[in-house]
Amino acid sequence: MTSTFLPDKRSGPDTAPPAPAGGPAPGRARRRVLHWLTAVSFQVPALALFGLLVLLPMLFALYASFFRWGGFGMPSDSIGADNFTRLFDDPVFLGDLWRCLVLVVFSLALQLPFALAMAVLLNQRLRGRAFYRMLFFAPYILSEVITGILFSMIFAPDDGLADHVLGGVGLDGIGGEWFSDPSTVMATVFLVMMWKYFGFHMMLYLAGLQSIPAELTEAAIVDGAGPWQRFRNVTLPLLAPTLRISVFLSVIGSIQLFDLVWVITAGGPDHHSETMAITMFQYGFKRYQVGYASAISVVIFGISLVFALAYQRFVLRRDLEGATTTMRGGGQ
Repeated sequence: MTSTFLPDKRSGPDTAPPAPAGGPAPGRARRRVLHWLTAVSFQVPALALFGLLVLLPMLFALYASFFRWGGFGMPSDSIGADNFTRLFDDPVFLGDLWRCLVLVVFSLALQLPFALAMAVLLNQRLRGRAFYRMLFFAPYILSEVITGILFSMIFAPDDGLADHVLGGVGLDGIGGEWFSDPSTVMATVFLVMMWKYFGFHMMLYLAGLQSIPAELTEAAIVDGAGPWQRFRNVTLPLLAPTLRISVFLSVIGSIQLFDLVWVITAGGPDHHSETMAITMFQYGFKRYQVGYASAISVVIFGISLVFALAYQRFVLRRDLEGATTTMRGGGQ
């Protein structure tokens, strides 16, 4: 009989009613809507700026490339694809494509291996290595305009520092018209590019080297591997993702190179150091052939986009899949 008067633990004023079986609780649904609205409110300004400053100019450049247009008013003289057919019949633009390929090959064959060698050297226990890292990275911090003016004075004919140094060691026959001779201008421009950008790639490689566990190198030493074997079989495979990113940035930078060459040579002499971006600038802002310049910009964008997509598909695929797997694993 006494059990009749015991309180029922399954009910009472403090017990919340069960959630309806048909869907989530109203409070949870409200929070989900608020989270969605917050995310949208943060994204809309960025997407608006991206559309206004990036997508809209790109679409307008594509539209203008089908017109003969001087840059004033709206394009009205439609010429179809004549700008593009003219483009690939232009010896200057074809020369730009060749010079772009030369810069890409020089960067991959000389600049990146040199940056990697310096990174491996400065990853060792050397006295003053922090100072050397700062010293080699400092050129990248300088603006392209300052770098161009500096090397225009260094390689100035007869009175430049380079000619004085070579003359002091008995090699004065090597110097001369560094930026004025068609046979030497591209090599000299590449030297300036290498000085300017190799520190950036060196710091990328240093970051990748420092992320390699020391236990792997120590295990290779215990197994009797020499320095070259450790570098080839341990360091280089683990550094491969960083190397792939470095190659991508180097190629894209060579395709879109403009400001450094413009300050030093403005594309001269006689177009022998001209790049696609300089040709676009010359036609768009010097000759007021904006429709033709827009066609050049479309081609530059197309080359960069095709390379980026192909590189991501065939080279970065393993890295991207690994990153996706890691993110999914961390969320479980």
